[in-house]
Amino acid sequence: MRRSGVVALVLLLAGCFSIANSYSPTSTQTATPTQTQTPSPTPTQPEATTEPTSEPAPETVSPQVAEATEPKEPNTLETLLAELKIEPEAVGGYDRDLFQHWIDADSDGCNTRREVLIIESVIEPGIGDRCAVFGRWFSAYDGRSISDASQIDIDHFVPLAEAWRSGANQWSSSTRKRFANDLGFSGSLIAVSASSNRSKSDQDPASWLPGNSEFLCSYTYNWLAVKYRWSLSIDSQEALALADLVPGCAGKYEIPKKAEIVIGGPAPKPSNGLDPRFSSCREAKAQGYGPYVSGVDPEYGWYRDGDSDGTVCE
Repeated sequence: MRRSGVVALVLLLAGCFSIANSYSPTSTQTATPTQTQTPSPTPTQPEATTEPTSEPAPETVSPQVAEATEPKEPNTLETLLAELKIEPEAVGGYDRDLFQHWIDADSDGCNTRREVLIIESVIEPGIGDRCAVFGRWFSAYDGRSISDASQIDIDHFVPLAEAWRSGANQWSSSTRKRFANDLGFSGSLIAVSASSNRSKSDQDPASWLPGNSEFLCSYTYNWLAVKYRWSLSIDSQEALALADLVPGCAGKYEIPKKAEIVIGGPAPKPSNGLDPRFSSCREAKAQGYGPYVSGVDPEYGWYRDGDSDGTVCE
């Protein structure tokens, strides 16, 4: 047993020596299939570390965030429109003579009409005898340039008849006079061609708008501003027309100072013995007027006291 073990050991050492002698650093012999090597990556087996990375997506801001970070510019016209009351118009009783104009409020020899001509001349105006005004004017309603003052009308931006229907029928005569000669707000009165003013007449924005489209937003603003300044109402059709115009006129405009309004007061004296506001007692009563008592109400003399009881429009 000991001899056979020694022999086996000798044979084993001999085999190892033979293998060692068969390997050389300069040998060109390739590895046999029984040798273990790390396989090289193939095109069909890309390494995980070589996987391409995608470019970062650009940052986007949602519309809601953009709107929150960039506040919307306020629309003054929306503010003015929201302040106006929507009410039915008063019917009947209007007379232009109920609005006294043109007056010379500052006693400088130039009445309201001539004051507006001086203010709105696009060149330095000349002033002659009795405040005759010479200049040149741009008629914003139709885009015309006019050098003859006789071809210019001074338009009440909110017509007197429209003002009457919108609340001026309840004013005192002094309030109506101040409205008709309002130089306290630049939008109340405007110098325009006589033809464009006649075209407008007493219509509101529901039935008439200026032919000069570039003036449309200014027209909308002035209409709203005058109604706001004088606490006048708008009717439903007028409100719808203005609501269509306002969104296209964003921006900041001046909010005018409110005018002082006096309700009632002494009734205007009729020139022909008849009620200058209403054609009958029925119409007067429909608008909330009457009854009128003899010796108390000056309106009593405007109507026939059929039953001689000292009271009319009962």
